Amino acid sequence: MTLDDLAAIIAARAEADPDQSWTAKLLAKGPEKCAEKFGEEAVEAVIEAVRGDRTALTAEAADVLFHLLVMLQSRGVSLDDVMAELARRQAQSGLQEKASRPQS
Repeated sequence: MTLDDLAAIIAARAEADPDQSWTAKLLAKGPEKCAEKFGEEAVEAVIEAVRGDRTALTAEAADVLFHLLVMLQSRGVSLDDVMAELARRQAQSGLQEKASRPQS
């Protein structure tokens, strides 16, 4: 399975009945809930990375990718949009790209 495949599955499930699909149920709760769930999964992945448990990290990384795509879906951002941004950044060095970002 590719990320494109997963994004397509998530897009299809976005149209499903929330009582029949966990993805649809999460999306129905709105972008804020999707972002919260992504954050939870990211923290869990960080914990497993620090612990050094490859199996647990692999499982959490899968959760992170899934929930990232759900969060993007909730805001109408496509995986193609993200990949285009990565391609744009690849055209310059990492230091140049970081320096070009607005300061926060």
